[in-house]
Amino acid sequence: MLRDSLTNIFRLGLKELRSLGADTVLLVLIIWAFTGAIYSAAKGVAQELRQAPVAVVDEDRSPLSQRLVGALTPPYFRPVQHLSLAQMDAALDHGKVSFVIMIPANFQRDFVAGRRPTIQVNIDATIMTQSFIGASYIRTIFAEELNEYLTGRRDGAELPVRIAPRVRFNPNLTGFWFGGVMETISNITMLTIILVGAAFIREREHGTLEHLLVMPLTPFQILVAKIWANGLAVLIGAAVALIAIIQGLMAVPIAGSIPLFLCGAALYLFSAASIGIFLATLARSMPQFGLLVILTIVPLELLSGGVTPRESMPEIVQNIMQATPTPYFVRLAQGILYRGAIFRQVWPDFLAIAGIGTVFFTLASLRFRRSVSQSQG
Repeated sequence: MLRDSLTNIFRLGLKELRSLGADTVLLVLIIWAFTGAIYSAAKGVAQELRQAPVAVVDEDRSPLSQRLVGALTPPYFRPVQHLSLAQMDAALDHGKVSFVIMIPANFQRDFVAGRRPTIQVNIDATIMTQSFIGASYIRTIFAEELNEYLTGRRDGAELPVRIAPRVRFNPNLTGFWFGGVMETISNITMLTIILVGAAFIREREHGTLEHLLVMPLTPFQILVAKIWANGLAVLIGAAVALIAIIQGLMAVPIAGSIPLFLCGAALYLFSAASIGIFLATLARSMPQFGLLVILTIVPLELLSGGVTPRESMPEIVQNIMQATPTPYFVRLAQGILYRGAIFRQVWPDFLAIAGIGTVFFTLASLRFRRSVSQSQG
């Protein structure tokens, strides 16, 4: 009996793979999601300031003001543009520069006399991330230059305790090291839910699901076949993304075991696929399923800890997200790939993902026949 059940699951899975292989659009989507999308998301979204356009309105034209202007160097900033006060607003309005620094007249004289003159930094905040980071860069650069001019030291007053930062896992704070892995995790979630749910909806709309149910097959066998077949395609894509794109093309070091991560990913695929099937049983058509996917994937990706730390979110949001498998998978992936965690350190996340996946799979199984009967009605 068990052998017959496994044979049915295997053959149904092969049917799913053949159906997926015949769908050119989905194949292109999977290939792009784990190659070009990973690279463009990691390299295209800068986590640090680079080549920011900056201009200066220097009304002092003193050696100190020229020293400050000269400190705004590549690769953080483009060559500084010198503007007049009348040109400043137009340059910002037309997006020609992101920062306009205004140094007032008699700045050096007032600074040396201890009068604390003010430097005005005008920021185009339509590019929010760059404006926030850039303001911090300018403040730090100017503080170091002014302190060195006044005291001969670039750092400030010596503190009673010497702080010596040591950055682990990403010593240069390179942004795309983080972005590539997180984009892979997001695409695993998105594609698994979409592929499995769409396969269920497509068969129900074509009437082939009813044909399967009149055969000696159980809903359990049908659901497991869809999960392993579509999950295998996503798992292969994730492995290619990690090995060929992230490690190979982008040269991002992976601290831990890729096989251990893929085992965790396979378990997460079961959970995500169960969510996809559950959503498909709630929807009556592909457009409805698409709307449900949008309402589900966006919170899963934004509130899972992959974009911003969960600790910075409201406590109620953290508690709600504990009922989903994504936060555990994000923590597992970061622990293994970034910090070299072993199974003994991440087994609670494995257990949580398996438990939540079982709950959603049970709900999907209970909804299975009801959704088929609704479509027949």
